[in-house]
Amino acid sequence: MSKVTSLGWLAAAVMACADPAAVNAQDIKIAFIDPLTGPFAPVGNNQLKSLQFAVDLANKEKWGGSQTLHVEGFDNKGSPQESIVQLNSAIDRGYRFVVQGDGSGAAAALIDAINKHNQRNPDKRVLFLNHGALDPDFTNSKCSFWHFRFDANSDMKLEALTSYLAADKAVKRVYVIGQNYSHGQQVSRAAKEYLKAKRPDVEIVGDDLHPIAQVKDFAPYIAKIKAAGADTVITGNWGADLALLIKAAKEAGLTANFYTLYGDNSGVPTAITADGENRVKTISYWNMNNETYNGKDLVENFRKKYDDDYYQMSTYTIVAMLAKAGKEANSSDALKIANTLENMKFTSLNGEVEMRASDHQIQQPLYIKTWVKAGAPDVLFDQEKTGLGWRTDKKIDAATITQPTTCQMKRPAS
Repeated sequence: MSKVTSLGWLAAAVMACADPAAVNAQDIKIAFIDPLTGPFAPVGNNQLKSLQFAVDLANKEKWGGSQTLHVEGFDNKGSPQESIVQLNSAIDRGYRFVVQGDGSGAAAALIDAINKHNQRNPDKRVLFLNHGALDPDFTNSKCSFWHFRFDANSDMKLEALTSYLAADKAVKRVYVIGQNYSHGQQVSRAAKEYLKAKRPDVEIVGDDLHPIAQVKDFAPYIAKIKAAGADTVITGNWGADLALLIKAAKEAGLTANFYTLYGDNSGVPTAITADGENRVKTISYWNMNNETYNGKDLVENFRKKYDDDYYQMSTYTIVAMLAKAGKEANSSDALKIANTLENMKFTSLNGEVEMRASDHQIQQPLYIKTWVKAGAPDVLFDQEKTGLGWRTDKKIDAATITQPTTCQMKRPAS
């Protein structure tokens, strides 16, 4: 090994071992607080890799100008209580930006803790960038100046999904099932409310809430769905709870169609396999098989680097808008960046998005997608090496799904 190569390797090793907090004070340090162990670990680890992938791209292309972005994972084990422990650890180590989204329970705990911390520590304020916790209250009655959501909330998604479902006259009997916490409860409420308004002839034949991350065998729930004669299932389940639900449906020979919010989560495509072809749908803010294959290079390079699928596109939007805000504010201060993020418009991989100032809810298009064989011109990419992928059924523009807010934003003094 040459001397130059040896010195380069040594420098790289030193940098890799250095504390990420021990960097330029103007740099942006991001703490990713989500499950990295336990039943939801596959989802959390994919999202951490996706976030790091976007950060690496931002630094390479200098999206933040002279600012460098850094990210580190903090394992909350899916627990609201552990989320606070990890938040405090991150703050102590100089992190001022938190990214989280796996679980509205953890998100609620973080919002409350960050509100209190920022009130007590105006010189160490923290900003919460929510990539996927969908409880609509976070941008309504429980809105916070320090919280920005980069995914559509569950009401927005159910509004779009039920409109699409209502147009299918074959839908007669619907079963709603979800996890028994705020997100699952909100999905259940919205699904029933919106269907009643749009298709009063549709019968809700079941409505179950189960413990989150505790059910290992969903066969009893599937038996109830079959016995109820449901032709359609709506579920807000995510991660292992969705994968196991679909696996049990496949094993029981349930032929009902599934309308999901997280069908492209890690582990779920493998559970669906060919048995769910043309019967499983999902709604999200992006499709790797989108109308112009925007983001194709990212999908391909992510697969080469991680042997995994890049589906959590909110990580790209978060990093790009955060870097843009830091550059425009010429600061890594949470308050200055928050003020800059408000009303920011950005062309992301799904089109133009806007961060609404009134409630910090991003406004962006949504895709309704169906699980089909890959290989056709409109389904270039499969997922999890199954040979099947997501075909876009409909892209819904942001204006169509926008909703009013009850948020009464309490803003800090500038």
